This record gives sequence, C-alpha cells and structure tokens, in this order.
Amino acid sequence: MAAGKLAIKARIRSVDSTMKITKAMQLVATSKLKKQKAYMEENREYASYLKEISADILSSVEGSMHPYLMKNDADKPYTIAFTSDMGLCGGYNANVYRMLQSEIAKEDPIVMIGSRGCSWIHNKGYTVVDMLGDLEDDDCYADLVQIADHALELYRKKEISEIRILYTKFMNSVSFEPVLMTLLPIPKEERTKKEHKETLFEPKGDKILDDLVPLYIRSLLYSCYLETKTSEQASRRMAMESATDNADELKQTLELQFNQARQAAITQEITEIVGGVNALE
Repeated sequence: MAAGKLAIKARIRSVDSTMKITKAMQLVATSKLKKQKAYMEENREYASYLKEISADILSSVEGSMHPYLMKNDADKPYTIAFTSDMGLCGGYNANVYRMLQSEIAKEDPIVMIGSRGCSWIHNKGYTVVDMLGDLEDDDCYADLVQIADHALELYRKKEISEIRILYTKFMNSVSFEPVLMTLLPIPKEERTKKEHKETLFEPKGDKILDDLVPLYIRSLLYSCYLETKTSEQASRRMAMESATDNADELKQTLELQFNQARQAAITQEITEIVGGVNALE
C-alpha cells in the first residue's frame, strides 16, 4: 500500500511539473498571438486598399490578352504551401497535410515553407522544387518576394498553368481553416458602377499590369504568410490550454486516488489495532 501511495505521489509531482510547462507555453503563445494578430490586421488594411485599386485597374483593361490574365495550356499548377516552423500546435499542420494530399497531385511542383512541412514531405513522393525552413521575421518579406518572382517568371514562360497558395486562414482566435487559393491567372472581376469620376491610371493599358500584378501577388503571398503565422500561434495557444486543463484534471484524479489510498491505509491500521486489542482480551 505504501509503495502504491509513493507511486501516485511521484506521478502527481510529474503531472504538476508538466502543467507548469504547458501553462508557461500557453502564456507565451498568447503573447505572440497578440503581437502577430496586430501585424496581420495592419497588413489587412493595406491589402484591402491594394485589392480595391487592382480591381479598378483590371476592370479598366477588360478584354486584355496580357499573360497574367490568360490561363496557360501547361497542365502544371504551381503551389506554395505554408506550414508551421515549430510543433505543439494541435492539428494545425495535419489539416494542411490533409488538404495537400487531396488537392495536389504528386507530379505538380510544390514550394514548401515551414520546417515542419519540409520534414513531412521529404519522403512522400511529391515534386518539391524548393523548401524554406524557419523564416526570420525581418527577412521573410524578401524571401517571399523571391518565391513570388520565380513563380511569375515560370508563368510568363508558360511552364505552369496556375499559381496557387495553400495556407491557413485566420477566422478568429479559436477558428482557422486551410485554404487553397489561386493567384494566377487573375479571375475576371465584374466591373462595378461607381458614382464618382473614373480614375485615370498611368501608364495606360497593359503596361501597368507589368508592375501591378507582381506587386499584387507579392502582397497576397505576404498576407497569407501573416494569416498562417497568426493561425499557428492561435492553434498553439489552444493546444497548450487544452493540455493544461487535461493535466489539471489528471492531477485532481490522482490526488483523489492518493487520498483514497491513504484513507484505506489508515482504516487498515485501525482495524489491525482493534483486532489486536480484542485478541488480548
């Protein structure tokens, strides 16, 4: 009985230590989520204005045969996939992998971003043309620009049919889902009638698309990266919160077992004492 109590007590200490770690990681993830969410919301405002301007320009060149607006004959969609750089974030990466396996053929070129995704796809038989592990916050935009420019070059050469992004869209702090979004060819936007004067753009016609589309694609890629990082921190916070709650519940169960074992030991000792006294009478 004593050995059983010691084992339960040792396990309680172990669970308590684990709970302190998960609680600390939850607080760290909460802090990072707040910071990352602020970056994402600031970028959303910029991306919203850029999207509005792009829609106006694209509507003004309706019927254009510019390469960025036409779908190529090549049957090779080019996919840029975002995963996490670290683990302990619940089913975050698993959801991305599930969509990747269901939506992307193994012969289609893929750029994998995130150390977890790079490790996962290594022996899966997919056509990985490039892999980027941990992206530094200070240099991530420059790295993403290189990826976007390379994809645009392949598209202009008609070596790929589409440019797509697989990322995790941030809905709120407890809800996020993987999304496969097509960047190119740019879908035809319906021109909306506005009451104010029509905006004049320079240079006119297709020439403006040579600079606008790369800028737009880079912005979208960076926006998806921020959405992904925010979703990662939110998923990690939820996972650590769940782990902390589970550890607390397990600790309470073990403490109950320990108290029951101690009570049983006391009862047994009292019974033995009473039995000994009765034997002496």
